Amino acid sequence: MTRVCLLGNDDVPLRQTLLGHETARHALATYELAEPFHNAIELETVSLGAAVSLLNDLNWYLVRYVDTVLVHEPSISEAEWLSRDLATAIRDGEIEPEASGRYLKVYGVEQPAESPATTDASDEVPDEGEGGRQHTDATAPRLVEPMYVTRTGGSMPEYDLRTVEETVVLRVTQRAFSR
Repeated sequence: MTRVCLLGNDDVPLRQTLLGHETARHALATYELAEPFHNAIELETVSLGAAVSLLNDLNWYLVRYVDTVLVHEPSISEAEWLSRDLATAIRDGEIEPEASGRYLKVYGVEQPAESPATTDASDEVPDEGEGGRQHTDATAPRLVEPMYVTRTGGSMPEYDLRTVEETVVLRVTQRAFSR
């Protein structure tokens, strides 16, 4: 299964906004939505092609309300995500999956102020799918300060923009890297 994660702009409540538009609501109706990060929506599609197709269907909304699109295709990488442009280029055969891991955008993952051990169970609601728990906005981790890096010789520089315990690695195209 290919996962898609939409990270909303800071000034827009993404889930409310997308589901408030009839066309977006219909496009998302067949998917089980989760919130893995603050102001984000995640869903599973059957393939990379289906993920890219859904993103094309939602393009009008993505341009206006979404800061970043992440696509996770396990056959390409178990741990790293793809940008929308890179996912499209791989689907279209313009870039080979093996050649997609050089240019990276690395996000720090900032945990909410309360530790998970002290979080009240009422702060989480069951996810409707197999994705485990769905966070409410107050308990969702936040992706912060992306750092652009180049993988050389199989290794990648460590995230050093702030102290975080984990990161999310997004593979991007060379063109996105040079912006």
